[in-house]
Amino acid sequence: MENNVSDIFMKYQSQLKGFINKRVPSKEDAEDILQNVFYQLMKVDLKENPINQMSAWLYSVTRNQIIDFSRKHKEEEMPYLRDNNGDVSFIKELTDMILDEDSSPEMEYLKSLIWVELDSALGELPVEQREIFELTELQGFSFKEISESTGITVNTLISRKRYAVLHLRERLYDLYNELLKD
Repeated sequence: MENNVSDIFMKYQSQLKGFINKRVPSKEDAEDILQNVFYQLMKVDLKENPINQMSAWLYSVTRNQIIDFSRKHKEEEMPYLRDNNGDVSFIKELTDMILDEDSSPEMEYLKSLIWVELDSALGELPVEQREIFELTELQGFSFKEISESTGITVNTLISRKRYAVLHLRERLYDLYNELLKD
């Protein structure tokens, strides 16, 4: 179990920085977010309250910091991801909705609907496609990190994710239209 903040920083900072850089428009803002993540870690007494899954905790705090940053800078238009057809990626919009910290009863209900449909759609995928989608989209790992840990080439991982996204796009499109196009 890791309990030295500087060791944890050395181990995770480059992974987290890459994760943040993909989601935040400027390097300076990414640095601020990374700094805030480790500031949050420093506030935890790791001897009194050990964190069993450090990586999961760090990515959770990082996601929350990115969401907080996005809310504070809402006046700046965040770029949308575009798919191969040039359309705005509704999967990203659904993901943003799931991660939204709004806890109103309506939003909680919408989140539960999305999770149920996403879980069902993911369950229809072959295991390899589901795992790569979950690792990259839900857990924030890069293709390179996954490739290094599994020995599977980056191109194979990208191909698997592409098939997963195509399936999810088709499967979740009606839900997207019902929830977000109103």
